Amino acid sequence: MISTSRLRLRPMVSPMWAVVVEMSTLKDVMTTEAFTISADASMVEAATGMAKGKLGSALIVQGSWLAGIITERDVLRAAASGEDLNGVKVKDWMTKDPITASPDTDTEEAAATMFTHGFRHLPVTEGNEILGVVSLRDVLSARIRRRSRS
Repeated sequence: MISTSRLRLRPMVSPMWAVVVEMSTLKDVMTTEAFTISADASMVEAATGMAKGKLGSALIVQGSWLAGIITERDVLRAAASGEDLNGVKVKDWMTKDPITASPDTDTEEAAATMFTHGFRHLPVTEGNEILGVVSLRDVLSARIRRRSRS
């Protein structure tokens, strides 16, 4: 189930996604080793952590709750702004209160949500617990692996 505080989403799948994504759930394809960082950390700290972990996103936490998400795209936009990234805070560039999905969400619904909203990373949560993150790459890679086995 996809969760958002602003609207209720209906799965809308384009013909492209119908071919690419096979029914499975996010718990089967998500990355559980998500990188988390404080909203008060610098963009350099976020970029360094993502680079070390070879990750395309970082989940922003305040205490134990998910406050936002920052991605490679956000880091690039911040760098292009000309500001010194050592002094720029993650909270100034993060997407606040991101859309999340439960681990039982099917990959088709998650891919449709990412495609519809124009993002590539979706935090996976259960209640208030952060379980991981899933990317379009995770979904597509799982599909390719399943197809090559058959």
